[in-house]
Amino acid sequence: MLRSNKGFFLLELLLSLSALLMLSLYLLPLLMGLRDQSRKLEIENSARKLMYEELQAKLLDSQTYNDYTILRNKVEYKIIWNDTESGAQKVVCVKVEKSAFMSESKVCGVLE
Repeated sequence: MLRSNKGFFLLELLLSLSALLMLSLYLLPLLMGLRDQSRKLEIENSARKLMYEELQAKLLDSQTYNDYTILRNKVEYKIIWNDTESGAQKVVCVKVEKSAFMSESKVCGVLE
């Protein structure tokens, strides 16, 4: 029955291609948004990891508290030391500046 059918091949092809195009137009922005979210999470996780590494290093060897900048994976992390309100403890903050890829984020932890 299907072998005797000689029409609608081009029309069926165009319909399937247009359906594929519509799906790709809907899914590509979603995939791009997911990629941006994963990059933001990766940067935030590495900032949190830097904060914990800095806290552990200061607990092991209590040297002076210096502010400095680290560049990892083309992202600039600023490590900033502050005093708490009581003045007895130190707070370390890792700050990532606003760029074209992500907004500004800041992760802080207390040295106990």
